[in-house]
Amino acid sequence: MNIATPLAERLAQRGTRWQRWLADLQSYAELPQPLESTGTLLRVTGLVLEAAGIRAPVGSVCEVRSEGQPPVLAEVVGFNGDRAFLMPTGELHGLASGARVLPRPAPQQPPRFGHENHPWRRSEDRGLHLPMGEGLLGRVVDSHGQPLDRLGPISAALPEPMVRRPINAMDRDPIRTPLDTGVRAINALLTVGRGQRLGLFAGTGVGKSVLLGMMARYTQADVIVVGLIGERGREVKEFIEDILGDEGRARSVVVAAPADAPPLVRLQGAGYATAIAEHFRDRGKHVLLLMDSLTRYAMAQREIALAIGEPPATKGYPPSVFAKLPQLVERSGNGMGAGSGQGSITAFYTVLTEGDDPQDPIADAARGILDGHIVLSRELAEGGHFPAIDVEKSVSRVMTSVAAREHQLAARRMRQLLAKVNKARDLIQLGAYQPGHDAELDTAVRLQPAMLELLQQDMHERSPLDAARGQLCHLMNLA
Repeated sequence: MNIATPLAERLAQRGTRWQRWLADLQSYAELPQPLESTGTLLRVTGLVLEAAGIRAPVGSVCEVRSEGQPPVLAEVVGFNGDRAFLMPTGELHGLASGARVLPRPAPQQPPRFGHENHPWRRSEDRGLHLPMGEGLLGRVVDSHGQPLDRLGPISAALPEPMVRRPINAMDRDPIRTPLDTGVRAINALLTVGRGQRLGLFAGTGVGKSVLLGMMARYTQADVIVVGLIGERGREVKEFIEDILGDEGRARSVVVAAPADAPPLVRLQGAGYATAIAEHFRDRGKHVLLLMDSLTRYAMAQREIALAIGEPPATKGYPPSVFAKLPQLVERSGNGMGAGSGQGSITAFYTVLTEGDDPQDPIADAARGILDGHIVLSRELAEGGHFPAIDVEKSVSRVMTSVAAREHQLAARRMRQLLAKVNKARDLIQLGAYQPGHDAELDTAVRLQPAMLELLQQDMHERSPLDAARGQLCHLMNLA
């Protein structure tokens, strides 16, 4: 047997790969390097920086450098003629007129060793590239991917673009699989499907953070991504330590952009949390995305839009706010169809109803772009009913696709009984209700204690989907 021939072939192949690599390096050396323009800071008005002399597309990142001061990152949000409008992501203290504005160079992809048909190229993507990967699990980061938990630098995470190409609606996998959230009222009457997007509509102080924590601990998901956008800074640590717990945190990534952060940072935090969820979904993981809150995201976009001169339209909200909401929400959901190796993103967005007004413009817009809404009632919360889910006002638009026929009929029957007893509540409290006149109302009154017991649940108690469905069907068989 002659072993010299395979060895010669291997040496020839290695020489060919070296030649390709040297050709790639030669093409890199011959490639013209464009000169980056440098601008000058002319004006700071409120939240907006105005610069002249730079030509950078909207969404690109720049550095504003003033003598003796650390550079300030800013993003191009608009332009007027030769003037660029930038929104900072840090403090403006110390900036002076005439500061230099330098666009960040476009990311470069070096040639890969011996790879055919892939010459060296300069990417045109000048947007943010933030760390994503397995190294983020169990960590708390800010909107720039910097750790906030004092656990050292993040490893096993590579920078990836924040903005991804949207999935064609015809390529998405339909929602057909029920998802166990561990919350009895949701599992029984508002069954959630894997890949669904729901809103938690609530005023302040009715228990939405506690409900999010219950779903974070009990929902069947591979990865949990939590976006705390525009909320109180105190809530960040409390949510992680008291609500999420060690078990939930081990499989979670928390992106925090508190209320005192600049509006662009809050906007970027929501996009970063969604991008992390997309990263894990594209690798076949089933992701639970919890964002608190969608309203603060809309408020951040309102601040930016008004600062650059966009006119207000609906109750002080410019039109771009209502364009941004579906762009963010539509990024979650199921991935490509079967065989693509992609997972899913089941998302819960909290929506603050200002003054408990359900016709708030953000709440009204969110209802139209989400796959259902769960309304938390202040009246129930004040009465000690937790979780304070108002079942009559809540709906899951995919329950008919993920729940069995028997389950759907039992849930519909319980809704009818709850509506009946709530409508006659004043008569019952005044003592004007007399049994025997309305058989349906008699049944509702008789089963009311059992129905309330089904809807209430301690925050440290988990209610599996099968158990909640069985309890509901057993109760409705008594009707």
